[in-house]
Amino acid sequence: MKTIRRKMMLLPAVAVLALIMISACSKDNMGDLEPKGDARSVDQEEIIMKSGNSAQNQLLAQVRRATAKYQRVEVAIADGYEEASHCVYNEELGAGMGYHFVNLDLVDPFFDPLKPEALLYEKDENGKFKLVGVEYIVIDVGQSHPYFGDHPFDVGGTPIPDPHYSLHVWVWKHNPLGMYFPFNPKVTCD
Repeated sequence: MKTIRRKMMLLPAVAVLALIMISACSKDNMGDLEPKGDARSVDQEEIIMKSGNSAQNQLLAQVRRATAKYQRVEVAIADGYEEASHCVYNEELGAGMGYHFVNLDLVDPFFDPLKPEALLYEKDENGKFKLVGVEYIVIDVGQSHPYFGDHPFDVGGTPIPDPHYSLHVWVWKHNPLGMYFPFNPKVTCD
């Protein structure tokens, strides 16, 4: 009960911090970006990533720096991430998500791009976990639709009972279907 009260007392401070972070990554600060639609083709995304969306590229680089320490799964576990799924794979797509390690303390109505709620791993040929991406999970309490920089979160997408948004970001393994597509054909569950 004390933990819940303490979290409730922190919500106003967290909300202010979230607004500051969102405004720092808002469209107004992104420079001359092309207008975004609900979906971008992989080709458009690759062109933008290569040619001029420096704010989005900087955000991705910050996420890589912040999560580099989680290349060692032991560090993730020490920081509160727990294995929450078997290796997720979609046979129809021929693509996987891998193993999800989730920090339940981070799953709430806010997100910090540098503290993802979930880390995505696959096992290498020696059976060791290898970091391949991150996932953000934001509980929907009626707030504005969240964005990762200029990219909107997906509605739903995880097996939790609460309405939520989620977003997979493949910062550690190239995804030919797109940086933010939920499944990655290069991730296997062998």
